[in-house]
Amino acid sequence: MLTVKCLSEKLQKVAIEELNEIPSRVEEDIENLRNWIRKQSHLKSRTDDQFLLIFLRGCKFSLEKAKSKIDRFYALKTKHPELFTTQTMDEKTVYEILKLDTFVSLPIPLNGDGPRIQYIRFGAYPADKYTFTQVISIYHTSQELAAREDDYSVVNGYIQLLDTSALTYSHVMQITPLIVKKMITFVEDAVPTRLRAIHCVNTSPVYDKLFNMIKHVLPERFQQRLHVHSTLNSLLEHIPQEFLPRELSGRNGSLEELQHQGYKRFLDYQDYLKDDLNYRNNESLRTHALLDYDELFGVDGTFRKLDID
Repeated sequence: MLTVKCLSEKLQKVAIEELNEIPSRVEEDIENLRNWIRKQSHLKSRTDDQFLLIFLRGCKFSLEKAKSKIDRFYALKTKHPELFTTQTMDEKTVYEILKLDTFVSLPIPLNGDGPRIQYIRFGAYPADKYTFTQVISIYHTSQELAAREDDYSVVNGYIQLLDTSALTYSHVMQITPLIVKKMITFVEDAVPTRLRAIHCVNTSPVYDKLFNMIKHVLPERFQQRLHVHSTLNSLLEHIPQEFLPRELSGRNGSLEELQHQGYKRFLDYQDYLKDDLNYRNNESLRTHALLDYDELFGVDGTFRKLDID
């Protein structure tokens, strides 16, 4: 018997029509994916029903795509734990960063039943105390935990609303094109939830400097999802005001109301996170080829000089 969360009637309709989900076959599809995982000597993956169903939905029930995505999910977590897990950080630092509320999920999805909206205060952390790598590793882990709870994000995807008002040159100095390339690769190759759009607001010359530094590593399809808004009216053409946070003159929750949302989730999933260390790839046992991420990422570059006016 399946142990999965039941979708609402509306979301189930979307899953059937847009994700190719056939309710009568879900149990069989999950079992086929689980059996494949068990035969992979290099791959030690979670195999609970909910975890596998998230990947199947994220791949529109293509078994082959789900296999590839799970393999890459663990390959990248194993290869770059500093970016895609919190295992390289001490617990105190993790919870300190979580309490900064740099990213929250707004309570009402877009248009009431569409993609989940994530409000991200880009740069809202002291750059002299924490690094971008630390913050982004917590974000990626939070995404994994949220996917187990948030059906809207799994079925309809999610939208990132990036408020860059707190971004400084000190933050920019922590963000290399290689880090950005790894992040985008993880989102596109490994994450089972779909990023539908990114909307940047409160931009400044600092943001412009960052974008100019990293734009050459942004795939064309990614750039097509990226929207930069110089005015609130421009943003409202994509997200109606009632679905924005109060910090952006909306009515869809506020940081005060959503305070420590991620912190509470991490507390609830303490056992899950400790257990997560048991699930990784052993590439020495791999019997088939995978994309060569060393070749893809190349050698890390550094910003030799920032022309700060």
